[in-house]
Amino acid sequence: MTGTLVTARHVLVHQGDGHRMLRDGAVLVRGAHIEWVGPVEDAPAAGQRVELGECLLMPGLIDLEGLADIDHIVLDAWSDGDTDLLWSRDYAQRAVNALCAEDRSRMRLYAVAQLALHGITSFMPISSEVHTAWSETHDDAMDLVAAVQAVGLRGFIGPSYRSAVHVAEPDGSMGMFHDEAAGQRGFSDAVRFLDTVRELGDPLVTGVLAPCRVESVSRELLERTAQVAAERNALVRVHVFQDLFENEVLAASHGTDAMGLLRETGLLNDRLLVAHGVYLDRHPHVIGEDTGQLAELAAAGVSIVHCPVTNARYSFHLHRLGDYLEAGVNMALGSDSFPPDLVRAMDLGTHLAKMQYGSLEAHFLPEYVNAATLGGARALHRDDLGRIAAGASADLAAFALDPVRTGPVEDPLRTLLQSGTGANAVFSMVAGQPVVRDGTLPGVDLEKLRDDGQRIFDRLRASYAERTAGTGRELFPPVFPEASPVGSRADLVDDMHRN
Repeated sequence: MTGTLVTARHVLVHQGDGHRMLRDGAVLVRGAHIEWVGPVEDAPAAGQRVELGECLLMPGLIDLEGLADIDHIVLDAWSDGDTDLLWSRDYAQRAVNALCAEDRSRMRLYAVAQLALHGITSFMPISSEVHTAWSETHDDAMDLVAAVQAVGLRGFIGPSYRSAVHVAEPDGSMGMFHDEAAGQRGFSDAVRFLDTVRELGDPLVTGVLAPCRVESVSRELLERTAQVAAERNALVRVHVFQDLFENEVLAASHGTDAMGLLRETGLLNDRLLVAHGVYLDRHPHVIGEDTGQLAELAAAGVSIVHCPVTNARYSFHLHRLGDYLEAGVNMALGSDSFPPDLVRAMDLGTHLAKMQYGSLEAHFLPEYVNAATLGGARALHRDDLGRIAAGASADLAAFALDPVRTGPVEDPLRTLLQSGTGANAVFSMVAGQPVVRDGTLPGVDLEKLRDDGQRIFDRLRASYAERTAGTGRELFPPVFPEASPVGSRADLVDDMHRN
């Protein structure tokens, strides 16, 4: 008798062409795959059982903008000082890493642990390059691989690279600082990383190409990215259609817009993952009508990684998810913010859809769940992920529905989104191996990791002052001013009477 039988009150199984909810379900895992799915009473015998009780067991969540740092959109989403936190042009010429190698490594373990603790089983990393000397290196990516292997997640990893960086000019305007040699070195490191991963032979680690924001990468590097991706059948993720100023920069540097550049460089195909994909023709801040861009993306097989939390925190939005789906664009999901919580992302996305369509029924909840599972799997070209079905990879995540704060359980998915978060994750499994158990990570000292994370975050926060132009504004003002020292109890009583 071998294998592990995982049971739960609610199991999101895959039948026919989509997900279905099974009450009192069981999943038999043997090796790295699911062997059987069905009602508990019909379950075959197994060597061990994991009884989850009042939980929602679902496919492990797929985060294609998953954090690999600590402070992503924690510090820079509270002020309209657009250039206050950018590198100054002077600093760009002498940039250094804000953290030592040991702390950078610890930060990555912290980030991967957070992904796991929020029910994510597969991810493609995103990290801030503000704190680096330029961008990520081969060795940075390998250090992330070590963190992935330590925790047990499935990683689709590649060091980012860029030819330019946005900087604050002395007059306060935004400009671009170019260093094509650094970009070329970064690209060479990215290609070498593909070789290293292939030699590593770890089935949970896949090498990808991850050029940075499209306006910060030279045409030559984009063309070489497309060429290498075609030769090696490698996925490419690029941040594009992300900002309104993007096309202005591209028109000046490349003589075309973002869609034209993707087309001309050979990137527009089914290996491409577009991070954000917000400012397309139908968006009211672009043209406000359909000129065929969504249809072109769909015909090419491009996937868009939608990041509702990041969009909201930066005060912009993807315009009408239904338009993307009707055009046939594959939609995946990304957290791209701390915490890396796709439950929160799905919840926020459903509320945005209701407001955009002016209807409570236009929530697109099934579509958001699909994006976090089946859509992510499709973007990765991995039909074995994102579903609970016989023959699929045994990547599972369970979210508790029984905490008293959750309240009554109505529909398990609606209850999770309305009353819970990704922090409700109590169990996960990747390729048949348990990762999260009872809401924790066996073998990882989370208290020590938390303390190290705070220390590293404090260092990153302080480092902004070393890079910025020094406008005189306080970079991170508190919500309320700091209190004066409090005196005696009598003083407090007097203050209360005066007020």
